[in-house]
Amino acid sequence: MASSSSLLLPTAAAAARRSPSGHRAPPSAVLSPPRRLATLRCLGYARRRPQARHVVACASAASAGSLEALIFDCDGVILESEHLHRQAYNDAFAHFGVSCEPASASATDAPLYWDEAFYDDLQNRIGGGKPKMRWYFGENGWPTSKIFETPPSSDSDKEKLDWKTERYKEILKSGTVKPRPGVLRLMDEGIKLAVCSAATKSSVIMCLENLIGLERFNGLDCFLAGDDVKLKKPDPSIYITAAKKLGVQSQNCLVVEDSVIGLQAAKGAGMSCIITYTPSTANQVRFELRYNFLSLITPHADLMTFA
Repeated sequence: MASSSSLLLPTAAAAARRSPSGHRAPPSAVLSPPRRLATLRCLGYARRRPQARHVVACASAASAGSLEALIFDCDGVILESEHLHRQAYNDAFAHFGVSCEPASASATDAPLYWDEAFYDDLQNRIGGGKPKMRWYFGENGWPTSKIFETPPSSDSDKEKLDWKTERYKEILKSGTVKPRPGVLRLMDEGIKLAVCSAATKSSVIMCLENLIGLERFNGLDCFLAGDDVKLKKPDPSIYITAAKKLGVQSQNCLVVEDSVIGLQAAKGAGMSCIITYTPSTANQVRFELRYNFLSLITPHADLMTFA
């Protein structure tokens, strides 16, 4: 570990692996055990920074030196986005005058409002935007609003449900949102790279174009969104599909996730997984890893760090 303090700094070897444009190295590069540590250092979540108070968990299905592809989730990994999504939901509820048995509201006739504690619980329970709304309204009844008295059935009515997505895009384009520290450098490490998100494809594209830039986005070896698979995380379909598109075995992929839902999806696909939790997923990740560790982490887990 003595040499690990230098892993945050570019090395001559790393620079040589990068392309002349300063981005990715040849795809033949393989992530060896020391570079696994570099992966954590790049993300800023290893033990060297205890003040960050992040959990790093690696469910390892890969043998030493065999990692060939790196797969990122988007929301909560490339950027801390939970509060942005919650803002977009609440803006949509207010815009359309949506009233329902409220998760948090001062009066029953006030627009529906999801507070921080409720949304954290919801997003750790259900993956994907529209599935969240379907689950919530399934539990609490279809809401009243300015535009619908019953669930929308026509295509034109269903398009109105995309207002939240468009609002989220506006927030992303505001220029105030930045990628999490270390993400861009890790993307330039020179192995096959994918992004797999349960979110709507248009919003993920907007996010990636604004946060990682067009050159990195166009250079992805695989990009999948919620529109590309029938089942959302924790179902492993999106990661199984990614491995096929990348042309690598699942056990040679390393997934970077922020939640137990994502960990379950990666594990179900037979992949290694690092969790870098956010304030929104922290409590649930800590609880699940402490009380359900054996059911979540493969028997070959090679790293478990509580920083």
